[in-house]
Amino acid sequence: MSNRIIAVINQKGGTGKTTLALNLAAGLAQRGSTHLVDADPQRSITQWVGMGGGNSGLPGVAQLGGNPTGVLGKLARSHRYVVVDCPPTVQGETVAAIMRMAHLALIPILPSPIDLWASVDMALAVKQAQRDNPDLRACLVLNQLESRNALSRDMREAVAEFDVPVLSAGMQRRAAYRSAAVEGLSVYGVGKRGQHAVSDIEAIIEEVLCL
Repeated sequence: MSNRIIAVINQKGGTGKTTLALNLAAGLAQRGSTHLVDADPQRSITQWVGMGGGNSGLPGVAQLGGNPTGVLGKLARSHRYVVVDCPPTVQGETVAAIMRMAHLALIPILPSPIDLWASVDMALAVKQAQRDNPDLRACLVLNQLESRNALSRDMREAVAEFDVPVLSAGMQRRAAYRSAAVEGLSVYGVGKRGQHAVSDIEAIIEEVLCL
């Protein structure tokens, strides 16, 4: 998997979209040249990376401006991986342009019925995008999982019925994700406090690299 554009997208807020995008990019950066793109109007990733300063070890962050296709194309030519934190919507030309350029769309969802219902629309939007971009692949990523929680287990069974496949790996509910965000770091940058969260992200990356 080289010169890959990965879009992290969900129209529902609070799903861990930005957390997944930033930590995914941090892990990919250990494997090859990686750049982040902050396409979310809230600019959460830009603020996150800015808090960490020059010693955070995080990839650089670009904005799409008025030319999403041009910016993504240029970044893809100069970096092995480009990770896009998408706007919290499936509408609009910016999202359409990202999905036309992306090789993979990752859709983080929480283990709750409300998030599952919202993901039905997200799955339909991905199918529509694949008509314009047949090379686009998409996967659901379960977030804030609790291994002993029956709802988390039930969610895996429920999302298995979707047309969009779910990754076997997911993000457990861990304090390290919040701590890293407060410090302007990824979970790779918080030492032993982040080791279990790093294992989550590494498992996601290894699965993604095999797609």
